[in-house]
Amino acid sequence: MRLPFPLVEDLDAEALEKGRKLFAGNNSDFLKGVVAMAGLPPSDRVEVCFAGRSNVGKSSLINAITGRTRLARASNTPGRTQEINFFTLAQSHYLVDLPGYGYANAPKTVVEKWQLLLKHYLSGRANLRRAFVLVDARHGIKDVDEEIMSLLDSSAVTFQAILTKADKIKLKEREKVLDQVRSKLSKHPAAFPEIVLTSSEKGNGIPTLRAVIAGLD
Repeated sequence: MRLPFPLVEDLDAEALEKGRKLFAGNNSDFLKGVVAMAGLPPSDRVEVCFAGRSNVGKSSLINAITGRTRLARASNTPGRTQEINFFTLAQSHYLVDLPGYGYANAPKTVVEKWQLLLKHYLSGRANLRRAFVLVDARHGIKDVDEEIMSLLDSSAVTFQAILTKADKIKLKEREKVLDQVRSKLSKHPAAFPEIVLTSSEKGNGIPTLRAVIAGLD
């Protein structure tokens, strides 16, 4: 019997090649950091965004899929960066890096301002094709992850779970985490019914994620 929320596996050669071509040639660049809706670039191309709690490996994953080791920069202080960072991909896509959440040290007013901007962004981008919610493969989905997932539900934005740091967990433990992730995702109507398993350090799942993004029109 097919498991709910299976891992994305066995993509055909055509899909993988489409993903390779889209990301080939280091053709990604930083465009701008946005702190208010007025600063958003035009909605003139396919857009995907990446969300994840602090230290989940979001910057590393963006760097891995783009082949640019320093394109996205991780802050040394979790939650310090409060901008929506836009990156161009070829002439056809935006990759969007949302600030890490789940931080404790940011002032309440900063958190509230960021949450409002996030809500407006998610509900106001007609070209946003998918949100990727990053989950640490060692820990599974936490309460703060469910908060962002619920926001995506209410914004009617399809999101897909990406498990990061898969190389840092043993297979037996990974299956337990996958069971937990599947159980949590089943409660969210906006959850896309497949999971991508990745390791930025080892390169696992990177061609798959590229193919998934390239397949969004």
